[in-house]
Amino acid sequence: MEIKAFKMDGLGNDFVIIDQRKEKISLSNNQIIKICDRKFIGCDQLIFVKENNDIDAELEFYNSDGSKSDACGNGTRCVAYLLSKENNKKEINLTVASQTLKSKIFENNLVETSIGLPRMNWNEIPLSKETDTKNLKIKLFDKENKEFYGGIAVNVGNPHVIFFIENIEKFNLEKIGPEIENHELFPEKCNVTLAKKISPSLIKVKVWERGVGLTKACGTAACATAVAANLENLSNSKTEIEFSMGKLLVSIDENHNIKMMGPVSEIKEIKINI
Repeated sequence: MEIKAFKMDGLGNDFVIIDQRKEKISLSNNQIIKICDRKFIGCDQLIFVKENNDIDAELEFYNSDGSKSDACGNGTRCVAYLLSKENNKKEINLTVASQTLKSKIFENNLVETSIGLPRMNWNEIPLSKETDTKNLKIKLFDKENKEFYGGIAVNVGNPHVIFFIENIEKFNLEKIGPEIENHELFPEKCNVTLAKKISPSLIKVKVWERGVGLTKACGTAACATAVAANLENLSNSKTEIEFSMGKLLVSIDENHNIKMMGPVSEIKEIKINI
């Protein structure tokens, strides 16, 4: 079977996008995993674009381990750019897990997407028991075996935990990531972010993504980090989140609505033989 698809990325966070609006393409879990495998095509997530008569399209996300994801900020921005080229529109509305996300397309491949409201109650994350989401008191060890306690939980479409530390290079995220992702406190697993505040408006991060692993960037992690960093004054904040290949700008308005802006790649058409 040959499948026409698209390859795009947002700051290195890459996707294979399959359009199901005109042709129903069904893939097994094993086929999704194979497409995501970097020894074959390779991507962090596979995205299905589905027909929706009320808006531009509906999105379905799958992680590279084959598991389903409820949200993907960079993936949403990439599809918004793709459809804007198709429809010659500067505003694209996409349904993601029953929520409509609005995107605006600007010059130089910049796309801004509304993410919605953050959720911070323990049962909204969700956590397995009632816990202070502003300090989960999860124990981490750095490379010198020194202890660190903390963790702020935020849900921005999927569950995240953010650790603010002085030197993110002192921690082995490849080891810590899967341990925290599968921590008993997170019944639906979680994304793990190590964050360092460079200034009040700039934060450098490294992200372990649920169902993916180490990733070059993660849009929802950027949003969750901005929320966690501005807990005391969430309204009207603007925070740059720096990844290895660039930055995302996260804005939070007076009603706590989150918007995320950043670049996306050009569109590459590919053929998948599977």
